[in-house]
Amino acid sequence: MVDGVDRESVNTVDWLTVTTTSPAASPSAPAAGGWIGSPLLTVVVLCFGGLTASLTQTMVIPIQGELGMLLHTSEANASWVVTATLVAGAVAMPISGRLGDLFGKQRVLMISAALLALGSLVCALSDTLAPMLAGRMLQGFAMGFIPVGIALMREVVPPQYAATGMAAMSATLGVGGAIGLPLSAWIVQDFSWHTLFWVSTGLAAAVAAAVVLLVPHVRDAVPGRFDAVGAVGLAVGLVALLVAVSKGNEWGWAHGRTIGLLVAAVVVLLAWGSYELRVADPLCDLRVSARRPVLLTNVAAIAIGFGMMAQAIVVPRLLQSPGATGYGLGQTMLETGLWLAPGGLVMMAFSPVSGRLIRLIGARRTLMIGATVLGLGYVFAIFLTDAPWQLMVSNCITSAGIGIGYAAMPTLILEAVPLAEAGSGVGINGLMRSIGTSVSAAVMAAILTSSTISLGGYDIPDEGAFRICFVVGAAAAFLGVVLAALVPARRGASA
Repeated sequence: MVDGVDRESVNTVDWLTVTTTSPAASPSAPAAGGWIGSPLLTVVVLCFGGLTASLTQTMVIPIQGELGMLLHTSEANASWVVTATLVAGAVAMPISGRLGDLFGKQRVLMISAALLALGSLVCALSDTLAPMLAGRMLQGFAMGFIPVGIALMREVVPPQYAATGMAAMSATLGVGGAIGLPLSAWIVQDFSWHTLFWVSTGLAAAVAAAVVLLVPHVRDAVPGRFDAVGAVGLAVGLVALLVAVSKGNEWGWAHGRTIGLLVAAVVVLLAWGSYELRVADPLCDLRVSARRPVLLTNVAAIAIGFGMMAQAIVVPRLLQSPGATGYGLGQTMLETGLWLAPGGLVMMAFSPVSGRLIRLIGARRTLMIGATVLGLGYVFAIFLTDAPWQLMVSNCITSAGIGIGYAAMPTLILEAVPLAEAGSGVGINGLMRSIGTSVSAAVMAAILTSSTISLGGYDIPDEGAFRICFVVGAAAAFLGVVLAALVPARRGASA
């Protein structure tokens, strides 16, 4: 309050005045006939879209063991239903980010929501493997909604709300997965497995309508040419890398197929990097990506993404291990989902906390705090795994760390990249997180299968394997702390 005038209200009015009346004053001026709704409504719509897209990543986990029978194929072939979505999502994030920069972010958001609805509809109508894979890939492509939505928030939401909005949007990457497991388990238990995809179809259609009607239509496209060659090169390299990492445990790390894909990924990505340095309008400006703040934030994203996926894999497995092992907790899939559900709520609850921390102490320190809390959650789990409530507490601690850390990373990226490359920069950061989660899934699977006991004719990970997973998860999180500490602090500007 200054001279009887509320400063925050003045800032909001000034922002609205500039945005709605002066197209030349900002690259985010609204298009003719576009709708400028309330900032809060914009944040809610974008977060709802990100949450819906993230739900698709884990929605088939409750039926993963039955997919082979349901789709009339082998279990090995059915595993591609999960892998296809993860790989497509990783590829989509940087490409969607660049498309948003070049052609307008609201348009790309609308297309992403439409792809999610179409993919969900195809899956809902599928009873065989081929159409199911096609639908799951379309669902994965919709993951581009999240980085584009984060970048758009900086343009259409007033500064005093932007940090909290971006924090909440970024947290949907983890929240969707956390909430998706219990929700999917309940739907599968009480309804048909096709209902999973009918529900996601309805949610995606609602998102598409909300984006058209309620998200500001702004003139934020920048001059440039879409780098189609770079997009294809990146897609080929990432698919080879992520498929090799995802399938390495199943095929064998020394198998010719695994080694061949890894070699191909290295060769293609090196050639792609050389091409990107020479092209006039690259898909990803590697010179900007090589700047210390961007590079270290992206490497930290790999470490923190690794830590997030570790708990998502290990904790449910330990909860569902038979009680006859002496350490397993014998929970059903639905019970497991309910024990993990509070973690998703904690993750979302801590995203506004992260936004406030970003404003008070900066994104770098906020990222350090988030990674530290994530690591402490694993330390708790190393010593306390005797009851489901203990794992729930551990999961809530790690979820709080993810909610804080995931929110800080896009802010660090947006502080360090030009406005014209905001979508691309956030998309690359999302890709780094996806690489971290994929590597984590492979590492956790390798650890859990390296030391087992036999029970009823089945090999089950022993207690020591679970503890090693928690130690590795903690190490990855604390590595993220170190990397975040090395990010140069901003000078002369408020976070």
